[in-house]
Amino acid sequence: MYPEEMVAPMKAQLTNKGFEDLNTSEKVLKAIKQSGTTLLIINSVCGCAAGGARPGVLLSVEGEGKKPDHLTTTFAGFDVDAVKTAREHLAPFPPSSPSIALFKDGELVHFLERHHIEGHSPEMIAENLKQAYAEFC
Repeated sequence: MYPEEMVAPMKAQLTNKGFEDLNTSEKVLKAIKQSGTTLLIINSVCGCAAGGARPGVLLSVEGEGKKPDHLTTTFAGFDVDAVKTAREHLAPFPPSSPSIALFKDGELVHFLERHHIEGHSPEMIAENLKQAYAEFC
């Protein structure tokens, strides 16, 4: 498990922009089962992938256009039970962090695994997500 002083700034990058911190299994279940659309980013300390994922997610919800109703995040290697619960709802995809999921009325409708994030710019990640928002939000 990662120390809080390492994780806190990476969590804050999202929570300071309005993302709800899902740090318990109960919060994850409540968020996923909400009506409407819920974006969930499983955050990570990995600089090469998470360093693009966080800015990409933030870019995807800026400006005009369709957006998810609910913005949420949990942190791999820190919010252990919460991430385990989230991953139970990401089947058939294997555990991946960072990763980004879009749920609509409790159903997974779009998912970016680490290999879809790593090596891609924040702008490319944002564009992928914006296309999903246009279809599902």
